[in-house]
Amino acid sequence: MSKLNKPVSVILMTILLDAMGVGIMIPVLPELMSSVLPNATLADATLWGGILATIFALMQFLFSPTLGVASDQYGRKPVLMIALSVMIVYYLIMAVAQSLWLLIIGRIIGGVTAATHATASAYIADISKPEEKAARFGLLGAAFGVGFVLGPIIGGLLGEWGPRAPFYAAALIALINTIFCWVWLKESVTDDIRRKFSWKRANPFGAALELSKFAGVGHLLWVLGLFLIGVAVYAAIWPFFTVERFDWSPGMIGVSLTLYGICFAIIQGGLVNPAIKRFGERRTVILGFGAEIIALMVVAFIPHGWLMLAFTPMAAIGVIGQPPLQAIMSKAVGDDNQGTLQGVIGSLNAIAMIITPLVMSALFYTFTGENAPFYFPGAPFFLAAILVAIALWVFLSVRPKDA
Repeated sequence: MSKLNKPVSVILMTILLDAMGVGIMIPVLPELMSSVLPNATLADATLWGGILATIFALMQFLFSPTLGVASDQYGRKPVLMIALSVMIVYYLIMAVAQSLWLLIIGRIIGGVTAATHATASAYIADISKPEEKAARFGLLGAAFGVGFVLGPIIGGLLGEWGPRAPFYAAALIALINTIFCWVWLKESVTDDIRRKFSWKRANPFGAALELSKFAGVGHLLWVLGLFLIGVAVYAAIWPFFTVERFDWSPGMIGVSLTLYGICFAIIQGGLVNPAIKRFGERRTVILGFGAEIIALMVVAFIPHGWLMLAFTPMAAIGVIGQPPLQAIMSKAVGDDNQGTLQGVIGSLNAIAMIITPLVMSALFYTFTGENAPFYFPGAPFFLAAILVAIALWVFLSVRPKDA
């Protein structure tokens, strides 16, 4: 393995194991919430699940830029090691929690250092040439997809033993991840690109304003934010939606996420680079966003579970748009702002996970609860399609030379 490929491989393994740790929990979320809220309905459990996700995301929103800016000065590896170490504690708290309040404490702790993906992306940006960035961001997405192939399978199987077992497995995965990074990862921040820590850039608002000084980046941050809010509907609603709409078991939820993860990995790992070579980065973003709009609309109205599984490859095509969008922004902000950029992207992800679980779970509750005006469990996906369409419209308004 070459000197360049080895750190890339370690980062890809980090993202894969991180995704496994997240995906392993998704099939048991409805049962977990029911275990701490024994008298709650599924709609009530969905609402509290959304609140817990929002707490986690709020912490991530506040602290991701801080960790990103810190990594610009102190290095990617120390920040990554801290995040992974605390992640182990977080999973163990979630595994033993018998009350809603302890779950809330766990989500606060986990959210503060939820910077693994952002720091890994900054690392990849550090060691990649400008023309390599989009493809490598695609590889990061592919690694995340492979993690979702493995994670829900394990989570679905362990979930049959109880909703706590997957969290112990996630803690073990996080420990393995930490060891890999400690042993094999080399620091990527050199004196040439090192930038002094600044509290002005260490908060989400100051960091976003700093990046908006670069031509076109302000508009693109809005584009990415709207897109992330829209596509976060899958993570926020999927387990509850499929239980309500198709009466799927935890194992079946795991199968559906596995199928999506396979398609996700194939598209981001194998199609992003050819698509960019064929259409260019800008047109690939347009292609991906357009496909995502269609996919969300179909999911909103699809009548049968087997049709949902058959449609999954089409639903995954939309993921092709995010890597070139990130590459456009990464090339625009310069080498000494990669940590800041990835921290802001982390905050945008967090904003999505603050807004989406609250809005989409409330919308799901509104259209599936006892007092629903009419029955429409696909309402969250319909709204998500509208948000992605707005993101596409904003992207098209950015002049090509800025994007």
